[in-house]
Amino acid sequence: MSGSQSSLVTRAKNIILQPKSEWPVIDGESTSVRDLYVGYIMPLAAIGPVASFIGLTVFGISAGFAGSFHVPVTTAITSALVQYVLALAGVYVLALIVDALAPTFGGTKNPIQALKVCAYANTAAWLAGIFGILPALAILGILGIYSLYLIYLGLPTLMKAPQDKALGYTVAVIVSAIVIYVVIGMIAVRFIGYPSMMSPVR
Repeated sequence: MSGSQSSLVTRAKNIILQPKSEWPVIDGESTSVRDLYVGYIMPLAAIGPVASFIGLTVFGISAGFAGSFHVPVTTAITSALVQYVLALAGVYVLALIVDALAPTFGGTKNPIQALKVCAYANTAAWLAGIFGILPALAILGILGIYSLYLIYLGLPTLMKAPQDKALGYTVAVIVSAIVIYVVIGMIAVRFIGYPSMMSPVR
């Protein structure tokens, strides 16, 4: 395992298992948008799309009495790529919102810190994307909700918002995230068209 891979694994493990001590470490690190994307966001954001691609093309989707169906490879690839690109864009847009909202909740605007919050808080959601490899287990992706707690812990530390305003800040960010990902989902669906593209699994 290379140094960068080791660093990614260590950071992911720490932010999941000991977020209260990891956020202060993250707060003191100097980084750039490029480094965050290349070294952390892009690898982890790929987990869900890749797992979904494998699940839909290899294992297929159970349709009850109608049997099982799989998505054609070309359709699945298009879907995965669209999901991936939109996920990368979604993180950046959410970071802009986190940064813009900071003064409203007594925090300090800092675009890099805002991107850190969104990148590392999303760790749980991205890791939970692995369950997409088996469509029947996709519901377990709800475990990614832990990312909401990570946001709650990260905002006061990185954006310097008072602790008594952290909950309101978190709620505002979550609402913004929901809107962003609903829009992303709607865009992604336009490129999929599963119902008309499915084929029976032999």
